Amino acid sequence: QVQLVESGGGLVQAGGSLRLSCAASGGTFSRYAMGWFRQGPGKEREFVGVIGSGGGGLYGDSVKGRFTISRDNAKHTVFLQMNSLKPEDTAVYYCAARRTGGSSYGRDYDYWGQGTQVTVSS
Repeated sequence: QVQLVESGGGLVQAGGSLRLSCAASGGTFSRYAMGWFRQGPGKEREFVGVIGSGGGGLYGDSVKGRFTISRDNAKHTVFLQMNSLKPEDTAVYYCAARRTGGSSYGRDYDYWGQGTQVTVSS
């Protein structure tokens, strides 16, 4: 069983930056693909990005070029660096772990964190 705990959310002005962290415990972290998803008010869950066990990344179109995912396997932590934030980035951000490679579909993930709120003011 893998437990995921996100942190780093908060309130930021448009154009600002935030870095989210997701700490994992249990399982073999280095073998998991780690994804980030978000759900804004009144919206469906949206794929943000994923980093594979080998470090390769894939991003959703709405965040490409602004967000970067990285991982520190020694610390069992994955990061989401968010730059040039926009009000439409306001959402609860979730990290998720998948045993068998990256995916942009939430249904493919095996474990989820509880989420952290990001609010971007205009």
